[in-house]
Amino acid sequence: MKNTIAILVTSIMISTTVFTSCKPATKDEVEATEKVKEANTELIEAKKQATAAEWEAFKKSGDSVIDINEARIAELKLKMKATGNSMDAKYKENIAALEEKNKALKAKMKDYKNDANADWKEFKTEFNHDMDELGSALKDLTVNNKK
Repeated sequence: MKNTIAILVTSIMISTTVFTSCKPATKDEVEATEKVKEANTELIEAKKQATAAEWEAFKKSGDSVIDINEARIAELKLKMKATGNSMDAKYKENIAALEEKNKALKAKMKDYKNDANADWKEFKTEFNHDMDELGSALKDLTVNNKK
């Protein structure tokens, strides 16, 4: 008899718990859910804005390095003209090639679209690598390796 009463009391408690926990969502819960969705949307927008700000900073930095490279190339051309000596044809070809690489980097920076379809990290890595290569080539061109 005690077992049946215990089973009956336990089943009543379980069914009461189930019925009270299955109540419909309250107004506060619905508002809280909406606020969470809004916060997630704002977070996604903030991440896009941070990427846009990072892109602008990168673009300014890249443009300034490209301008510096243009100045170096112009300086090399002036030195070539000022010496009066007939420079090696190879030296002239190297200057022309470096100038073309610099123009290509400038076009690459101009043509890049900072949108969801573009792979920002890959572009940044590749562009920085190309800029470093061009900078090294400009430095190596001015070194006199002839003995």
